[in-house]
Amino acid sequence: MHIRQFATGSAMALALSAVASAQSLTISSPTFQQGGNIPSKFTCDAGPAAVNPQLVFGNVPAKSQSLVLIMDDPDVPKTMIPSGEFVHWLKWDIAPSSNGIAEGAGKDGINGMGKPGYMGPCPPDRSHRYFFKLFALDTRLTGDYKNKAELEKAMEGHVLQKAELMANYERVKK
Repeated sequence: MHIRQFATGSAMALALSAVASAQSLTISSPTFQQGGNIPSKFTCDAGPAAVNPQLVFGNVPAKSQSLVLIMDDPDVPKTMIPSGEFVHWLKWDIAPSSNGIAEGAGKDGINGMGKPGYMGPCPPDRSHRYFFKLFALDTRLTGDYKNKAELEKAMEGHVLQKAELMANYERVKK
């Protein structure tokens, strides 16, 4: 009886271990919920005081060599930007041991204006969706990428897992 209980217990432990190792990469924020609204503190309505929200990363795959963060808005009027997309933040070569990014720590990387760091949401017409996409890579990206297309090209064939956090923002009516 003891042998059978041990064998069953060992099989269960192995199954639980496999489930734990198969957990997916996550990205979240204590500031807003998935599908919720981004507080204006993190947007152009905060003026020059706007900072990035805190982001929390979880379940980073053990084989990861680095993380990449892309924040974009796919709801821009095509009359303003033909692609309909604006990139608010590109950040790469994040340590896989990172637990996330602290509020206001988004000074590096680049945004769609070609300037360093985070650029808060600033929809010109209505509520827009903002996607924070986290990628776990099997390599480090240490190049100097000028835009999202260059960064995505460098990531090709190296993505182990991807996680996404989406939130909305509509400008404060004055």
